[in-house]
Amino acid sequence: MTENEQRETAKAFAEKWQGKGYEKGETQKFWMEFIRTVYGVENPEDYMNFEVQIQLSNVSFIDVYIPSTKVIIEQKSIGKDLTKGIKQSDGTWLTPMQQMIRYANAMNYDEMPRWGISCNFQEFMIFDFNNKHSEPERIKLADLPDEFHRLDFLIAKDNIHIRKEVEISVEAGKLVGRIYDYIAAKYDSQTPEVLQSLNKLCVRLIFCMYAEDAGIFQHNQFYNYMKNFPAKFFRKELIELFRVLNTPVAERDKYLEPELAAFPYVNGGLFDGEIEIPQMDERTVEVIMEEASLSFSWRDISPTIFGAVFESTLSAKTRRSGGMHYTSIENIHKVIDPLFLDDLAEELEAILAIPQVKQRNSKLADYQDKLASLTFFDPACGSGNFLTETYIALRRLENRGIQALLGEQIVLGDIANPIKVSIHQFYGIEINDFAASVAKTALWIAEYQMMVETQGIVNMNLDFLPLKSYSNIVEGNALRLDWSSVISPDKLHYIMGNPPFIGARQMEAGGEQKLDVALVFDGWKNFGNLDYVCCWYKKAADYIHGTSIHCAFVSTNSVTQGDSVGILWKPLFAGGIQIDFAHRSFIWDSESNQKAHVHCVIVGFSEVGRLQKVIYIDNQPKKVANINAYLVEAENVFVESRNKPLCNTPIIGIGNKPIDGGFYLFTKEEMEVFVKKEPKSKAYFKPWYGSKEFIHRKPRYCLWLGDCPPNVIVKMPHCFERVKSVREYRLQSPSAGTRKLAEKPTRFHVENMPEGNYIVIPKVSSENRSYIPMGFMTPDILCSDLVFILPEGDLYHFGVLESNVHMAWMRTVAGRLEMRYRYSKDIVYNAFPWCNPTEAQKKKIEKTAQAILDARAKYPDLSYADLYGEAMFLYGDLLNAHRANDMAVMEAYGFFMEPTPEHPSKWYSPSETVAALMKMYQELTEKSNG
Repeated sequence: MTENEQRETAKAFAEKWQGKGYEKGETQKFWMEFIRTVYGVENPEDYMNFEVQIQLSNVSFIDVYIPSTKVIIEQKSIGKDLTKGIKQSDGTWLTPMQQMIRYANAMNYDEMPRWGISCNFQEFMIFDFNNKHSEPERIKLADLPDEFHRLDFLIAKDNIHIRKEVEISVEAGKLVGRIYDYIAAKYDSQTPEVLQSLNKLCVRLIFCMYAEDAGIFQHNQFYNYMKNFPAKFFRKELIELFRVLNTPVAERDKYLEPELAAFPYVNGGLFDGEIEIPQMDERTVEVIMEEASLSFSWRDISPTIFGAVFESTLSAKTRRSGGMHYTSIENIHKVIDPLFLDDLAEELEAILAIPQVKQRNSKLADYQDKLASLTFFDPACGSGNFLTETYIALRRLENRGIQALLGEQIVLGDIANPIKVSIHQFYGIEINDFAASVAKTALWIAEYQMMVETQGIVNMNLDFLPLKSYSNIVEGNALRLDWSSVISPDKLHYIMGNPPFIGARQMEAGGEQKLDVALVFDGWKNFGNLDYVCCWYKKAADYIHGTSIHCAFVSTNSVTQGDSVGILWKPLFAGGIQIDFAHRSFIWDSESNQKAHVHCVIVGFSEVGRLQKVIYIDNQPKKVANINAYLVEAENVFVESRNKPLCNTPIIGIGNKPIDGGFYLFTKEEMEVFVKKEPKSKAYFKPWYGSKEFIHRKPRYCLWLGDCPPNVIVKMPHCFERVKSVREYRLQSPSAGTRKLAEKPTRFHVENMPEGNYIVIPKVSSENRSYIPMGFMTPDILCSDLVFILPEGDLYHFGVLESNVHMAWMRTVAGRLEMRYRYSKDIVYNAFPWCNPTEAQKKKIEKTAQAILDARAKYPDLSYADLYGEAMFLYGDLLNAHRANDMAVMEAYGFFMEPTPEHPSKWYSPSETVAALMKMYQELTEKSNG
């Protein structure tokens, strides 16, 4: 079958099954018809197996299994939510995806599935068993004519099409990178003006190559014309071609060569203005003509993905310094779907369900006008992927409306262009001129692709050229521009985007970004602790004041953790901002050449608010009454720093801080060499642990002479030399306090040496660990100020602190060092609400805490980095000890309930745990303040 034939059969299939589907009665009919009509499989009943028996704890049945391609399908009736748990025959509650995973685990090795699909007749969710941590991909039945290739793995064993657009677009980006590098090498300088010309030249070349493949130009028109010229004339002819493309046909030289005259007038500013184009050698021309123009098909690139990959030709340094992180289509939809697209899609479905034709058509016409009236603004638009994907999504909704309005009409005659949604509804600001150029080009490509889809609906050709000038994307610094100069707030509906991710400590002191922050937060307290992305929240809040504009930004999760919460959100909430929806922390992957793996949140907010707020946890929506600044279903509580614990618990402190220039610290090997030279010093060495040493169970050693009499020190010449070196180091310090400390060179700046056993908590720990490894130390061991210590902590305190209850609290309120958790004394520990256990509950926690220590003791040669890393599941005794401890602590807190279909687990989820702790915190602070 040709691709066009597949598209037509997919369209007919989708129309036939729209609004239909019963699991038991129609599963076989649905899938056999799909495989036969769309993929041309003549005998689908021989190709796929139905109701395949599988032995679990009882006998179960796989709805559909395709042996040749290792695909299992779990089918549900129309209307069933594919993300919700369904009660199984054994009493457990599983989502369709979890059902398939359970089936897969029970299958023989040579039968195990490569792909899984859950389907409710109106939507397909695709699960990749080779990448179990990836998000399932979704395809709507209505989108099948455009998306059927993503299901090619049903018949192709090693499917290369599930990410067809991504792969094509990534390859396109690599080609652009090669072109960019080759041409850049031909310029005689790298001034800003030259780089701007290079950027525009790349954009123009790519548009020409896309145009000749997609049908905007004649097929291979750019290649067939330019191939006639050797490298030494290539520059000259390229300049002439660009001039022709920018000249209306009626105004061209009437003696122009026919090959040049055949090119259409493009306009839109794309070819406007002279740019500097260097002479090119044969290799550069070969890359442009043979590799990019002739050998690569640009027609099927995704403008959304291509924009990001195109932009990735920027240097890694440029991306880092600008905080750029690119965005996959799936992740863009995590922003735009709850912001506006879900409501628009639901509205269209309701209109299509109206039985009266006249009323339905009237509503459809109004709906199309509504789509055409909406405006969107991305104040950090980069390559325009949010704007482009939103445009595509709106046009697809419009196309469905147009199709419904036309009904069964086939011959339309000469009618006006039915398209009303326009790229002129989309606005952006971008600081990088190359990215801004890419954004405009991506929107034009999207406009053409969607016009082609409309042509297929109305059965007529529509005019794409000449392009209309598009100046809605402004080049500039979004934090210094007045957003009202781009679009007035009274004309805007939605703000969205993925502003730069740069941590407060990563910005250069006195640099441009620090100045941006100071400008935006002028008059605010402690704004120096805020990440760069926070500026966009403040600017947006100011801009939307007094309007009904809704916003949503992607941010590093630091904006909802640690000090940022009180500094940023307390004033925003006081000013009337409400959080409407939120995705809690997840890994934000991109489609760019060099993927950015960042832990992010999505925050949707406005002044007008929404009656129904939604929190997404692991992509599962939960309707809630309120979302606070920690993205928890709880009241607007702000956890504030405290000097002392909120509850009656041991005082926490930092370890020792020598300020010794490293002269008292030794590796094991260095200590052994030193002791050989100074045997009497052996008695004064103590194991030394900071976060790194503790987690890796590999101490350094500290020469502790603080209690050593001076007359003994002078008799150990090597020790005495160390003391003199420390004294000299302190005397050279710019700090007066440190210079004064030189008077006592054997003492530390901070000394914390408990007389009994004590609990150690690393200050910094990997975000990938389920638990921060904590432990007990004996008094002969010294700890640095990179750990916290509880001198009076016992097994009960250890059990609570090492539990999932405290971990959930820590993940919510702690700050970050890069992506690692940064435990804090004043917020994480001192503000933590402790339970009031019964004596029996306390003893149970002490018992489970000891079990954790006992399990660790079985692996003396392994570090905590090993035991608590990605292989933790292999150490079943340790994992089970932690789980038992978690349950003992949750029981003491009362964090459990009767299981229900919506909540199959007895125990609180992490988000429910945090919400309950927030409530306890509020009650305890009110009590202590009252």
